[in-house]
Amino acid sequence: MPSARPRLLYVTDLAYQARGRRYCDEDIFLSSRLRDEFDLALCHPGEAAALLDAFDAVVVRNSGPVLGHRAAYEAFRERAAERSTRVYNQLTGRADMAGKQYLLDLSAAGEAVIPTVGRPEDLHLLPAAEEYVVKPRLGADSAGLRIVPADGLRQALRDDDAGDVLVQPRVDFAYEVSFYFVDDAFQYALYAPDPGRRWRLEPYDATARDLEFARRFIEWNGIDHGIQRVDACRAPGGELLLVELEDLNPYLSLDALDETRRDSFVTALRAALRRLLAA
Repeated sequence: MPSARPRLLYVTDLAYQARGRRYCDEDIFLSSRLRDEFDLALCHPGEAAALLDAFDAVVVRNSGPVLGHRAAYEAFRERAAERSTRVYNQLTGRADMAGKQYLLDLSAAGEAVIPTVGRPEDLHLLPAAEEYVVKPRLGADSAGLRIVPADGLRQALRDDDAGDVLVQPRVDFAYEVSFYFVDDAFQYALYAPDPGRRWRLEPYDATARDLEFARRFIEWNGIDHGIQRVDACRAPGGELLLVELEDLNPYLSLDALDETRRDSFVTALRAALRRLLAA
């Protein structure tokens, strides 16, 4: 008999190994809570395109970096577009979902991001620093990221295909902080007090000014349906600078929240999925 409940295809890679995080635990928890309201099946990213016809919507969660399954991801996007499939997150993100070009664009526009260039001839636009960060435009989870001394930067770029990397000064920040949103609604913030331990996170009391900073990038991205994580660092001058806007499959660090906040997040996510299904 057909089900009276909406059917969700939950895309995740439970075997993916992430440094400092257990993606599988988070998705086991979230999918178990969503089953209270939806009929739900888990699948690997490589199987999503073939299975989505049988479901009312697709939830893309901790599926690992797209680089690990680029062909399957492109096939999924193409199939979802052909069918006008409801996808959460919706596939129109302008940030990490589309690569790191947005960091170049926002930096050139004078927005509050870590200064970023993509060509050797633009290095003079960066502030002077003892070290620089060189990372792939299509990187994820710090794959391919290198710290290069100032006197070796030009040689490092010559050794690379300069069109495929970004360059940023290595900022001596006080801490990193992340702001988590469901659709356009702020849920919680977490920070890493020790800059050397990025994923040792604690609750962070976001100020009105902090949230104004984070919301600026959420509004810029223009996603109606999806979970987004705004990652920032507290610069030496006290201001926040954008590190990345994760709009494809952001890890949520739910294990750093107390039970009340986890329940609140689940409630917000269920409501967001109901809105998506009704759209």
